[in-house]
Amino acid sequence: MKISQRAQAVPPSATIAVTTRAKQMKAEGIDVVSFAAGEPDFDTPDFVKDAAIKAMKAGQTGYTATPGTIELRKAIADKLKTENGLDYTPDQIVVNIGAKHSVYESMQAVLDPGDEVILPTPYWVTYPETIKLAGATAVIVETKKENSYKITVEELTAAITDKTAMLLLNSPSNPGGFTYTPDELKAIAKVLEGTNIMVLSDEIYERLVYTGTKFISFAALSEDAYNRTLTINGLSKAFAMTGWRLGYTAGPLAPIKAMGRLQSHMTQNPVTFAQSAAIAALTDKTGAVETMRVEFEKRGKYMAKRLNSISGVSCHQPTGAFYCFPDVSAHYNKTIGGAEITDSMSFAKALLEQASVAVVPGSPFGAPDNVRLSFATSMEQIEKGLDRLEKWLS
Repeated sequence: MKISQRAQAVPPSATIAVTTRAKQMKAEGIDVVSFAAGEPDFDTPDFVKDAAIKAMKAGQTGYTATPGTIELRKAIADKLKTENGLDYTPDQIVVNIGAKHSVYESMQAVLDPGDEVILPTPYWVTYPETIKLAGATAVIVETKKENSYKITVEELTAAITDKTAMLLLNSPSNPGGFTYTPDELKAIAKVLEGTNIMVLSDEIYERLVYTGTKFISFAALSEDAYNRTLTINGLSKAFAMTGWRLGYTAGPLAPIKAMGRLQSHMTQNPVTFAQSAAIAALTDKTGAVETMRVEFEKRGKYMAKRLNSISGVSCHQPTGAFYCFPDVSAHYNKTIGGAEITDSMSFAKALLEQASVAVVPGSPFGAPDNVRLSFATSMEQIEKGLDRLEKWLS
């Protein structure tokens, strides 16, 4: 049977592939410590579940408006105003089937074949594929370890051409765990003034910041930044709602309306009763997110300290998200347990098969010297996994 060239050109997600193999080994009775998953190990808070149950029992099981209920979009607008200093009307917001769908749909709405998208490394594995599916070209900018893997003004300026249509920013970052400072973002915004370059600002990890880090939305930097930015966010990471599949995009009216038109033919509306749960999450006064954030911060500090204590491993202290992204390239061109370690892929494969520890190779993130470890797992598992890693490398 015929398969489209479009589908053939898209590889499977590297994170899902590692998680799948780790689950297979667990099913075979092997004690695997997995640092691969990109989701919180906490359960969705009960008050969120209760809101969904109440909505279902009240008969909220039919269609809603394609971009989401007006009540949810008002709640998102209130959140963006209160927490991010951003003024959006509900018409400037579209609720998507998860933030991954937000990224895909936004690119489908604004990019054309021949457009270029500036994509700094390390990047989330889905970004290059969504750019490709929109017919555009990813212009990869390789950031430097000494700059905490963040794009500089000089690197950005050098990457801009007359075909540049978009800059993609993800702060806090998956997989890097870094966060751009307000001054760094202001400098980037200054470079873009006077251009027609849009900014896609993926802020899904905004509530998970550590070590006194101050988060600021790119669109809140200036009127110019506001007018060129699509802000993407959601509920998966902060509220442990990965399976609920709810994300949203806010921005100028024209691209948001275009996204709504596309969504009407793709998925229709987000799940109706899940939208009521989202309102409960966005108006939460219980402190549930802060409880999880504090625990993530403790784990991240421990993991980074342990990784840096291992010979040949170098790791920046994460300031956001729930990932450490150590450089392990000092162990390349070696043989460990009979396996030739030549890159991040062979490193991750050998570590999983020999030490039963799952990490995600950095190559699919555009960072072949690194591997990604998620600390969205218990401290007990973190300690056990890092003990195994240290022993394996020694």
